[in-house]
Amino acid sequence: MFWKHGYEGASMAELTEAMGITKPSLYACFGNKEALFKKALDLYERDKLCYIKSSLEAPTAREVADRLLRGAVRTHCGDIDPQGCLGVISSVACTTEAESIRKDVLARRLSSEEAVASRFEQARAEGDLPDSVEPRALAQFLMTVLQGMSVKAQVGATRAELDAIADTFMAIWPKR
Repeated sequence: MFWKHGYEGASMAELTEAMGITKPSLYACFGNKEALFKKALDLYERDKLCYIKSSLEAPTAREVADRLLRGAVRTHCGDIDPQGCLGVISSVACTTEAESIRKDVLARRLSSEEAVASRFEQARAEGDLPDSVEPRALAQFLMTVLQGMSVKAQVGATRAELDAIADTFMAIWPKR
């Protein structure tokens, strides 16, 4: 429900129905909706975003970017799960009433961006990226494309359309 509707869009009635439990049981297990959402984010990151860690282990920065893009396409355009990214959907949809949720989601995104930036800095130090490329700006550019792909997936973009975006990003990859 959170992935489909975002934090604020998922009602307690929808959550309890989807989980097959009562509202008191939800509160007994998780404390509140916010705690449940954070558990859902943890599970999402563990199961759906596991491609990020393996992508960062690719031998070149170009392969890191390509693996991240292709992993995002697979995750955002799955046949079973809702389209788009739970984190992006939740960060865009949160109002000031859910500021703590928004801050948590943004902190998680920044952590991922930092990991990509560090990997790109390593790549530049090893001569895998030209000195003219700013690794942090390249990481921000890639993360912006990934977030945009998530939004496009949520509103109905096809796998082919997202693959074309990934192909275009890779076509403009900096040459050594």
